[in-house]
Amino acid sequence: MKETKKIKIKSSLGFTLVELLVVVAILGILAAVGLVSYNGYVSSTKVKSAENIMQQISLAQNEEFSSFGSYFSNSDTCDQSTTEEIGTDLFGSAGYIDRDKIGYDFCALSSGATFTVYAESIKPGCKMSLDSSGNFTKC
Repeated sequence: MKETKKIKIKSSLGFTLVELLVVVAILGILAAVGLVSYNGYVSSTKVKSAENIMQQISLAQNEEFSSFGSYFSNSDTCDQSTTEEIGTDLFGSAGYIDRDKIGYDFCALSSGATFTVYAESIKPGCKMSLDSSGNFTKC
């Protein structure tokens, strides 16, 4: 009688290199999608914060008009100094509006019985306005 040799197959308990590469690629894709979504979220919250501050400035403008008979006005060119001036003159603190967190500079322009509040992105590309009638112009 002939003897048959039994071949033993060694089972592997680890992962192959290809399996690991596939997992790393999937994680990279998920991270890229998540980063894009997060940046969009941050951008939209900054726009909403700027709109809220414009509403606060509008309310302060109405209080200014009722107290002094005229609206506050500084410039239609928005920069750090106009933002601080609005904070000082309307809210009592130059640092009331944290332009670095929000990413916008603010300014106000008045003409007789009307005013317009502007918010301009620190990074060029977006300028919003709110007039005394409550009309928003978004970027």
